[in-house]
Amino acid sequence: MTNPPANNLNITTALTDQGLGEQPWWVEQWMELINSYRFKKRLERAWTYAREGNVTSIRFEGRRVHARVQGTDEDPYKVKLWLDVLNDEDWSYVLEALTQKARWSAQLLAGIMPSDIERAFAASGRRLFPFKLQEVRSECNCPDKANPCKHISAIYFLMGDRFSEDPFVLFQLRGRTREKLLTDLAEQRRQVLANLTKTTRQNSDHPESKPICYELPIPTHPAIQNPSLWWQYEGNLNADLVVITPSLDGEGGLNAAGDLPLAEDPKFPEARQRFLNHLHEQGQHLAQKAMLQAMAGDN
Repeated sequence: MTNPPANNLNITTALTDQGLGEQPWWVEQWMELINSYRFKKRLERAWTYAREGNVTSIRFEGRRVHARVQGTDEDPYKVKLWLDVLNDEDWSYVLEALTQKARWSAQLLAGIMPSDIERAFAASGRRLFPFKLQEVRSECNCPDKANPCKHISAIYFLMGDRFSEDPFVLFQLRGRTREKLLTDLAEQRRQVLANLTKTTRQNSDHPESKPICYELPIPTHPAIQNPSLWWQYEGNLNADLVVITPSLDGEGGLNAAGDLPLAEDPKFPEARQRFLNHLHEQGQHLAQKAMLQAMAGDN
């Protein structure tokens, strides 16, 4: 049985003490909302609910979280939780700011929340993370008049787990799914590059006009002439520029190769699919092993 945290114990510390490991900073920031809750006894009960299976279901549907929590009543209580969404104008400012830094886009693609992500949201005058507990909207049909009640608080804990797995859930609660956000980012970057190309052409059409800036030609890297240098790098890389990430769904080697010309055996019609499934499993196993080796490296 998982013991609840003591009254004076920080929730994020309790998560680590319960063997869940060091939590990402964005999970800790979310948990700080719960830490600010003054009814600590109710939090202890909520912790028990979250860790002992009293939450019978939890669904992330659009910007709302729907859950059922088994309490003292025979039927589970219904819980809803949501954040205020950003409108299209607000998101346009956020996307423009995100486009200015390639590092932000790279880290988000890798499933990492940039530590300075709030700077992008500051352009819209809004925030990604709620600043205080009262900014998180919630409902529960239990008789407890306090909000958050222990059932709602249990969902807070499980949402921290979900954020650890996928930080894009935070964006979804603010009105942008992962797919929509990445699509909008790509489109925004295409527009920036198109405008840059247009400006460059205009400057070339008018030699007398002074271009905004000139870039020196990039010298040819020695590895172009000597492929043996491709896997050699002796310099120290900035950690912010190095992002280790597995391939996204549909980007594996077998997917890129397309339909393999494998022979069909009428006696064993399932053999072809079983073989392909085995290749996929081996590919995932080797990719995970490579990820672990890369993340454990010193360089």
